[in-house]
Amino acid sequence: QVQLVESGGGLVQAGGSLRLSCAVSGTTLSSYGMGWFRQSLGKEREFVSVITWSGGSTIYGDSVKGGRFLISKDNAKNMVYLQMNSLRPEDTAVYYCAAVRLPGSDYKAARSYDYWGQGTQVTVSS
Repeated sequence: QVQLVESGGGLVQAGGSLRLSCAVSGTTLSSYGMGWFRQSLGKEREFVSVITWSGGSTIYGDSVKGGRFLISKDNAKNMVYLQMNSLRPEDTAVYYCAAVRLPGSDYKAARSYDYWGQGTQVTVSS
């Protein structure tokens, strides 16, 4: 059973930074892609980013393109990170870590992912 545990959320002022972490256990990660999604109140879950465990290829969602967010991984520690810079109030959401078996189909669709963490709240004040 794959387990994903997020941490690192919190309250930050606009313009600040946070780094989210996702601890992964229970599977061989080489055949997975690891993604981050977010969901704010009343909205659908939104794709943020994904990274393939083996090759490290990355994709970013349209709302975070431009270098504000950076996804990375630490193979030795089985950890995935989301560095978030220049945060805006509209980034406020619960952020989820998720795993998708490769080869996947639509990495930007939440329905493509097989495992999910419990989420961590990120609140950006103006």
